[in-house]
Amino acid sequence: MSAEKQTLISNIEENFNDAIHAATHIYFEGGVFVYPTDTIYGFGANPFNKDALTKITFIKRRSIDKKYILLAADIEMVLKHVELVNESHADFLISLWPNPISVVLKLNGYFRDIMGSETMAFRIPNHNFCRKLLNDINMPLVSTSVNRSDEPEMNDFTQISQEFNHEVDAIFYSEKPPLNIASTVIDLTGQAPVLLREGMISYKEVMEKCNEKCNG
Repeated sequence: MSAEKQTLISNIEENFNDAIHAATHIYFEGGVFVYPTDTIYGFGANPFNKDALTKITFIKRRSIDKKYILLAADIEMVLKHVELVNESHADFLISLWPNPISVVLKLNGYFRDIMGSETMAFRIPNHNFCRKLLNDINMPLVSTSVNRSDEPEMNDFTQISQEFNHEVDAIFYSEKPPLNIASTVIDLTGQAPVLLREGMISYKEVMEKCNEKCNG
């Protein structure tokens, strides 16, 4: 009989630097952790580690074909992984982020081969813990809602701990109440943004930004 996984529970306000260090270690070891973002709690892992992605898929009990949103530290990190349809889209993205807006973009040839996908959604979060972690790992981070497939998203630390303790390597939590609203998702693989899911930021706001910046 295998030993039960010991899950680290860490308050990011009380143990900020230790939590960042632990999350970084788990990321590079191919583990999975729960962490707060500027929207809802997410499962985090290294998107380039197939074992880590398999673990999240197993924990969530979701289809292996479904893609994950990737968080990035800054626009340079995003542009390293994608090819834009229009050069003006870079200015548009800069005007959107950091914010709870996830944008589906075309991956460049190198990362298409690595990820086995033509496109991927990226977001630059407006959250201190996320930004510090992303800067330290200097790589994108998986962000997907904390729940089982086809069940409601969980955004309460106590409930998350009860449900996923011993299944993940760590649960990093915040004493600040979560916003409990998922990110807005748009597709920018064409010339104009296409709304896939409206969240905290309205599609009207997105299009106002596009009208200002998407003029190429």
